[in-house]
Amino acid sequence: MDIAENEGFYRANLHIGQKVAIIKKADQRTGKLTEGFIQRILTKSAKHTRGIKVMLDTGEVGRVQHIISE
Repeated sequence: MDIAENEGFYRANLHIGQKVAIIKKADQRTGKLTEGFIQRILTKSAKHTRGIKVMLDTGEVGRVQHIISE
């Protein structure tokens, strides 16, 4: 399993069904990451300095910190 850092800051690198690690708003202080598969990409801009906001297939929303490739 490879983890690509900072790739989650660019919308062009993300697609539906991709496995990612996000940080939810409630977990920003602790830095706890949540893994899952992208259901929707919520950020409209091409780049975001804190990560592109997505919704996972579980319904959780957060900013992409890492793209996980298996």
